[in-house]
Amino acid sequence: MAGEEGGSSGSSPAAQPSPEGEAGAGAAGEEGGGGVSSSGYEGKCIFCRITHGEEPGTQLLPCEHEDLVCFRDIRPGAPHHYLVVPKMHIGNCKTLKSEHIPLVERMMAVGRSILQRNMFTDLNDIRMGFHWPPFCSIAHLHLHVLAPASQLGFLSRMVYRLNSYWFVTAEQLMERLKAESAMS
Repeated sequence: MAGEEGGSSGSSPAAQPSPEGEAGAGAAGEEGGGGVSSSGYEGKCIFCRITHGEEPGTQLLPCEHEDLVCFRDIRPGAPHHYLVVPKMHIGNCKTLKSEHIPLVERMMAVGRSILQRNMFTDLNDIRMGFHWPPFCSIAHLHLHVLAPASQLGFLSRMVYRLNSYWFVTAEQLMERLKAESAMS
């Protein structure tokens, strides 16, 4: 499983996504609290361990931003399925505020860049987004980058469905954060 979402340790329940993918049956119980950790690192979080190089089976992909990492999803929903993850522990997309707009923009830029580096050039046939709580199996902010979106299988079309209660596109999240910014 090298280079995939959960790494190779399998020691954490979060490292074992359900067959339904991230929005599986056990997702609600692991959504956990939100916000930013005071230390920026949560030792029990599989993504914190991956971002800090503590999961040797996970291959990190080149990333132009030192505050982010990128790696392949353990349960790919498309031929190209990557996760872009901040090194600092941030609970989930629902906890983000307008001051996180630059972070989300960098995450999106990394997603497009990793696709291009892997010879995927049709940026009109991609899906980037976040699972909306309580439908998160791992309570650490991460952007799903899937391509080509036109080749998502039946289950992946459901798990990463547009305009659903459980998945929000990166663009929809940006609109929400910008609207919040305009109100304050």
